[in-house]
Amino acid sequence: MEFKGAMGGLYRLTEWITRFAATNLLWALCSSPFLFFLIMKLIVMSQQLTNESLQMNWAMAIVAPLTLFPATAAMFTVVRKWVMGDSDIPVFRTYFAGFKQNYKQSLIGGLFYTLLTIVMYVDYTVYMTQFPNLQMIGVIMLILLIILFVSMFNFFSMVAHYHMSTRQIIKNAILLTLIRPFRVFSTLLGSAVLVYVGIRYPVLFIFFIPCIIAWFAFFNFYGTFLKMQEQLQKQQTDGELEGKEVAAEETKN
Repeated sequence: MEFKGAMGGLYRLTEWITRFAATNLLWALCSSPFLFFLIMKLIVMSQQLTNESLQMNWAMAIVAPLTLFPATAAMFTVVRKWVMGDSDIPVFRTYFAGFKQNYKQSLIGGLFYTLLTIVMYVDYTVYMTQFPNLQMIGVIMLILLIILFVSMFNFFSMVAHYHMSTRQIIKNAILLTLIRPFRVFSTLLGSAVLVYVGIRYPVLFIFFIPCIIAWFAFFNFYGTFLKMQEQLQKQQTDGELEGKEVAAEETKN
C-alpha cells in the first residue's frame, strides 16, 4: 500500500529514519570494543588521569583495525546503495555482507592508518614540545595528519565501491584527497558540524550521526567519481574525433 501526500511524505521520512538508525546501531555494535575504550578515555581524561588516558590510547589503537575499520567499511557499503538509488535494500543483510567482503582490506587499511597516525602524532608532539626551534616541522606533521585523516573518507568509499588491491585503494584515496580537496574537506566541515550537534545531544551518536557522516562522505565521493568519469569519457571522445580527423586528412592526401 502506497501513501500519497502528507502521509506519504511522513511514511518515507519514517522509513529513512529507521534505515539510518538500524545501520548506525549495527555499526555501534560491531565497533563496540573501540567505542568502549573511547568512552573510558573520555572518563579518565575528565578525571585528569594521564597514565590511564595513554593506556586507553593504546587500547583504541589495537582494536581500531580489528573492529572500527571493518564496521565503518560495512556502513559505507550500505550508504553506497542508498546514494546510488537502491534504497530498498535489506539493511542487516547488506551490512554484514559488506562486513565480510571488505574485512581483510579494511583491516589492512586500518593497520596502515593507525600506525601512520601514531607516528605522525608522536612526531608532532615531540617537535611542538621538545624542540621549540623546529616547531615548523611539527606544523607540517599536523597538516599531513589532517590530510591523512581526511583521506579516510575516500578510503572507506573506495573499499565499498571498487575492486582494487588495498595498496591501490590507499594510494588513490590519498591522491584523490590532494587533487580534489574541496569535496573531501566539505565532508570534513559537515562532519564537524554533525559532531558538534552530537556533543550537545549525545543520543544522536547512537542512532544517527556516524551513519549520516558516512552517507554525506560517500555522496561527495560519488559526485567526484561521476565528474571524473565524465571528464574521462569526454577526453576519449575528443581523442576519437581527433583520430578520425587525422585519418580523414591522410585519406585526402
